[in-house]
Amino acid sequence: MKGTVLYGPRDVRCEERPDPKIVEPTDAILRLPATCICGSDLWPYRGIDPVTRPAPMGHEYAGFVEEVGSEVKHIRPGQFVVGTFFASDNTCEICRSGYQTSCVNRQPGAPTGAQAEYVRVPLADGTLVPTPDVPPDDMIPDLLAASDVLGTGWFGAVAAEVGPGKTVAVVGDGAVGLLAVLASRLMGAERIILTGSRNPSRQALAREFGATDIIQERGDEAVARVKELTNGLGAHSVIEAVGTQEAMMQAIRSTRPGGHVGFVGVLHDVQIPGNEYFFSHVHLHGGPAPVRRFLPELIDLIWQRKINPGKVFDLRLPLEQVAEGYRAMDERRAIKVMLVP
Repeated sequence: MKGTVLYGPRDVRCEERPDPKIVEPTDAILRLPATCICGSDLWPYRGIDPVTRPAPMGHEYAGFVEEVGSEVKHIRPGQFVVGTFFASDNTCEICRSGYQTSCVNRQPGAPTGAQAEYVRVPLADGTLVPTPDVPPDDMIPDLLAASDVLGTGWFGAVAAEVGPGKTVAVVGDGAVGLLAVLASRLMGAERIILTGSRNPSRQALAREFGATDIIQERGDEAVARVKELTNGLGAHSVIEAVGTQEAMMQAIRSTRPGGHVGFVGVLHDVQIPGNEYFFSHVHLHGGPAPVRRFLPELIDLIWQRKINPGKVFDLRLPLEQVAEGYRAMDERRAIKVMLVP
């Protein structure tokens, strides 16, 4: 099959790879009609996360079940399913509390290699959620978005305790940030402020998803603008969707005392000053999004055509052109790239 491999900084290739096979009796093999590049893939692509050996890339996926292991009971060949970026059994005590990315039997980084024609999914019964039927082609981008960026933006809003009547600020205008805007609208937020967006196409999509205010500033300048828009108090809920020191401090400083920050950007060298945080009275909650918790609800919203999260895919390329897809996202020429085998 064709698959994507990262060899080093800015050296990503589409090449022939072995077809995946059932390894454990709880595995499933999926055929992927489309796949995509995640913003978190840019960390190793840029060399910030070191790559010590050729690494198969991709962790977002939705597709057709081709084969299942002997112990898989609830997933069957022919179904269309949506999965998540951590394999979980969805039955342990931690999973039942809604934190499948901390499942006691979780397999971090599995499945991997989903920027390909096929993928092996461990713990298939717990990880995969079938759609009601085979979806029409135009719905596949929406379902693919649900496997990570929609579920991650959704968790950011949940962690920030977004709700009716609240003012929300979103830090970051990537796919996760934009879908956090969408999630906040659906959760009833009264005002949604997208910060740090300087790209007209991203601003337009943010407006479509529900942003009421868009400010271009970042860092402390963004904090000042959010305070200005909230009578000096700050937002009730702030969603951090970047993962840098500046973004995290902006999120905390933009939040009113007693408010909540939901952080879902993959953190890199973030340190929070203890004294400042102590006196802020801000709640922090986040981490790897337990997308599996939300998948049934998100699939239903997509199936009923109440949301179109697939609009974040603003560039579609053949899988063979994956290197151009990475360049486009790295250079911010694309929000999110869909790859079609």
